[in-house]
Amino acid sequence: MKEVISAAGAPAAIGPYSHAVKAGNLLFLSGQVGIDPATGKIEGDITAQTRQAIANVKAVLAAAGCTLDNVVKTTVYLGEMHFFGAMNEVYAAEFGEPYPARSAIAVKELPKQALVEIEVIAAL
Repeated sequence: MKEVISAAGAPAAIGPYSHAVKAGNLLFLSGQVGIDPATGKIEGDITAQTRQAIANVKAVLAAAGCTLDNVVKTTVYLGEMHFFGAMNEVYAAEFGEPYPARSAIAVKELPKQALVEIEVIAAL
C-alpha cells in the first residue's frame, strides 16, 4: 500500500508526479530543483539553487513528519560536473553526520534549465 504526500511549502509539481510517496517504512521524494515556491522561479547560481532545492526537500519531508535526519540516500543531478564543489559545500552544511549514501551525476539538462536537482529516500 502506498500513500501520497503533498507539501504546501514546496513548489507545485511541474509534471504528473507526487511530491513524495510513502511505501512501508520508506519515503521516496521526487527530485526537487531550486524553484522558489513563493515566486515559481529558479534564480541564482549553483549555491543558491542548491540551498533552495534542499529547502524544498525539507518542506516535503516535513509534510511527512520527517527531517533531513531521516534521509538514508540522496541522488544529486548536476547540470555540469564543475558545479560539484559548490554544491557539495552547501550539501555538507545541510546534511549532518552520519551523511546519507549519495550519488552525484552530471546530466545533459534539467527541467526549467535548473543547475541542480536533488531526490532523496527517507526511512520513517
